[in-house]
Amino acid sequence: MSQNKDPVATTSTSTEVLEHFSRGKTFHVARRADALSDTPDGSSIADPDTERKKALTALTAEEEKKLIRRIDWRLIPLLALLYVMKKLDESNVSNARIMNKGTPRAILTQLNISSDEYGMITVLYTVPYILAETEAGMFPGIILQLTYWYRPDEMATRLGWIYVCGSIAGIIGGVFAYAFNGVSGRLGVSGWQWLFIFEGATTIVLSALILFRLPDFPSTTSWLSEREKAFIQARLPPNAPRGAEENFSWGEIVTSLKDKRLWLFTLSWALQTCGGSGVKFYQSTIIANLGFSDIATAQLLNIPMSALAIIIIVTCTWLAGKGSIPIPLFPVAFTVIIVACYGVMTAYPSDVGVYIAMMIGNAVSTAWFPLMWPWRAQTTSRATGSAFAIGFVNSYGQVGDAIGPQMFLDKYEPRYQLPFGFSMGLIALCGLNCAYTWWVTRHTERDTRKHKLARLEAKKHNNVVLDDVSDHDLERAGR
Repeated sequence: MSQNKDPVATTSTSTEVLEHFSRGKTFHVARRADALSDTPDGSSIADPDTERKKALTALTAEEEKKLIRRIDWRLIPLLALLYVMKKLDESNVSNARIMNKGTPRAILTQLNISSDEYGMITVLYTVPYILAETEAGMFPGIILQLTYWYRPDEMATRLGWIYVCGSIAGIIGGVFAYAFNGVSGRLGVSGWQWLFIFEGATTIVLSALILFRLPDFPSTTSWLSEREKAFIQARLPPNAPRGAEENFSWGEIVTSLKDKRLWLFTLSWALQTCGGSGVKFYQSTIIANLGFSDIATAQLLNIPMSALAIIIIVTCTWLAGKGSIPIPLFPVAFTVIIVACYGVMTAYPSDVGVYIAMMIGNAVSTAWFPLMWPWRAQTTSRATGSAFAIGFVNSYGQVGDAIGPQMFLDKYEPRYQLPFGFSMGLIALCGLNCAYTWWVTRHTERDTRKHKLARLEAKKHNNVVLDDVSDHDLERAGR
């Protein structure tokens, strides 16, 4: 076949394998909704690759679009609700610290602890996850769940909406804290206690909904036809986890531990959380110490930060989902912005300047994560390996949640200039590590984008790309 440079070559035979050229890379495509023959005479053979190609061509482009939309509506709202409760929990631990401040109903007064001792809550909250990866049942589970249903280049948009809901939780948390701050003392219960009672009861109700409504794997889902099940699994990359795999494999864990990308991503997570979690944890306190207004109104000043985070997340994940911009460029650029904002907070030009810098810095810091996870998912492999790698990065990378808040001791208030300076240095190191990780993963990342662009172009002609992305990063780097 002549290698012309048309976006998609066409022939008169719809079942013939065609060629597609995407920025110098050749992909084989086939017409959709036409059965590919296993042999020249049309006889069937038991060949997994042939079965995959037949499944890929089973749906038209419009049918695929409707199917993915149906999966989105079945999956994303439930995962988003889970993440909302997680973020409400995090934000209100911070909010509770200043509720009814200066009164006998304040949490520090009632628990008879100092501000620095309250900061140790993050250590008690985080260390069990680090030691036992027990959090792997929640947020890493969300990421793993997405890898069973979506390609890595499709995850940014879905994670974007999940993180948007998490940012909305920051707004809701501020409103709840404001409201319960006003009813403190009702029935002998303080405002911070009402806040935690409400969160706990809501979580129990949500858990029942998730148990019965959240789907497991495409192959075991009752609301998909057999043709749709086969199609969803066939369109996933070769290294994606699948429900039919064995439940546990030590070999995949050993392989993951030998992969230097696991350690690079974990280091990025640890540096980012160390540099950003302290600022976020003391956000409400820092705003209150700026002296803008009373404590209750200071809670509401958290809301613009969440609103800005929503705008950044939606915009950047939408751009990343187009496939034209390398995903690693976003987190690297974000670290530059965060460093600049933390620099303003360290210099402390004025109260308003610090508030604006904190608003931008924390919003961009929140947006860093949904752009990192699709990148991380490109380089995981199989069921056990993916679950382990995702849980490992999330759990051990959370060391910053324990360390970060310990930098913001009472002796540094109200301006916290030295902690801001340390945070700025840690984020700068994170940016450098992300840039190096981008270099290590550049082949797979580039091939993933090219494959995305090829699929988008093929859909315009009701074709499907038969080739897929193979992970050769470490082979090319000579390990």
